[in-house]
Amino acid sequence: MNHRRSTPAPAARQSAGKASPWASSRERQRGHKLKRDAVVRAAAREFNRKGYHNTSLDDIAARLEVTKPTVYYYVTSKEQLLFQCFLAGVEQIRAAFRDTRGQQAPARERLWAVLRHYGEAMASEFGWCMARTEDQDLSPAMSRHIKALKSEIDHGIRRLIREGVQDGSIHPCDPKMTAFALAGALNWIAYWYREDQSLTGGQIAASFLAIFETGLRPRGNRGAQIARRAPRRGARTPARPATRRTAPLAR
Repeated sequence: MNHRRSTPAPAARQSAGKASPWASSRERQRGHKLKRDAVVRAAAREFNRKGYHNTSLDDIAARLEVTKPTVYYYVTSKEQLLFQCFLAGVEQIRAAFRDTRGQQAPARERLWAVLRHYGEAMASEFGWCMARTEDQDLSPAMSRHIKALKSEIDHGIRRLIREGVQDGSIHPCDPKMTAFALAGALNWIAYWYREDQSLTGGQIAASFLAIFETGLRPRGNRGAQIARRAPRRGARTPARPATRRTAPLAR
């Protein structure tokens, strides 16, 4: 029997050395997603800078240094771009809920992890779109989707607050009102934050959480000194000198 190894045919050698067509397809899909994400991110920056109605697809194409038809290759309309900007920002918060699900940490720690991502999302380029999307002219289907996602996040925060009250890591409170207060404070970041400020989105989120955690009450010796200086109930206070009444600013 001839034991010599047969030499593969040239066509077989060429086929063996060629990359899998499935791999190239995955690379194309990955490249398409990266470019589409770049279009959405550029749109978010333009919406944040000029507002939704004052931004055109030409503006977004100019920021990307591409043609307008190139933008249309990845999205069908400016309305869809705004919707995708909202989804990109909200997904950061939804991912935080998923990451904390099943953890054994106290509910307050899990809540803080979600709120930290919430604050970072509101300070990102998607913050403006997350805070103001419902004020724009979107299709009924998009509006319903946005409201459903906002409700999902709101009820997720309420759930963590209730769990925190039950496990003792959160002081007893009204979960609905507390969730409104927390989300309302974080939502407002999108109205005043600019990327050129000295603090990053993560640092601002941490500052907000510190206020939520400790409040404005002074701690330690400083708090004791203020308590001692505070007048006791029923104690007489020195009379103030009479002052001339001034007219109100508006009637």
